[in-house]
Amino acid sequence: MVADWRTDRIGSALRGENPTVLRRLASGFAVIGDVQFLPGYSVLLVDDPAVERLSDLPRRKRLAFLSDMDRLGEAVEHACRRADASFRRVNLEILGNTDGFLHAHVWPRFAWEPADLARLPVWLYPRDRWTDERYALGPRHEGLRGAIGDELNRPESTD
Repeated sequence: MVADWRTDRIGSALRGENPTVLRRLASGFAVIGDVQFLPGYSVLLVDDPAVERLSDLPRRKRLAFLSDMDRLGEAVEHACRRADASFRRVNLEILGNTDGFLHAHVWPRFAWEPADLARLPVWLYPRDRWTDERYALGPRHEGLRGAIGDELNRPESTD
C-alpha cells in the first residue's frame, strides 16, 4: 500500500486504496475532492496515469471521459441542489496545470459565496480555503458523498 494515496491517486484507485473514490465509471474514477469549501466538489480521474491530456486518448475513450465528466457533473448538481437551496450551478474544468494526469474538476457554486468570488474561477479563492483543516474532506461530508454516489448509481438517461 502506498504510504499516502495522494502521491498515486490513480494507482491507489485502481488498487481499491483511494478513500475518496465514489464510483468506478467507464473512463476512470469519480472521487470527492480533498477540500470541501464548496461542498460537493468532485473530480473525475482518468484510469491510466500515463494519460496526460484529453488528446492522448483514442476518440472512443475521449468521448467516454467527457460523458463521465457530464455524468459526474449532473450527479453533483442533483445532490447539491437537494442539500442546499442556495445551489446555483456546477463549473466543469479540465486544466492539468498541477497534476500531470488527465482529470476534470466539478465545482458546485452557491448563492452564499462571497460576491467578489462568486463570479471568478474557484482557483482565485484565498489560499486558506485550500489548506485550512476546517475545509478538509471529513466525516461531516458523508451525507453529501453518499448522495453523489447514489446519483451515480442511477441509470444513465438516454434523452
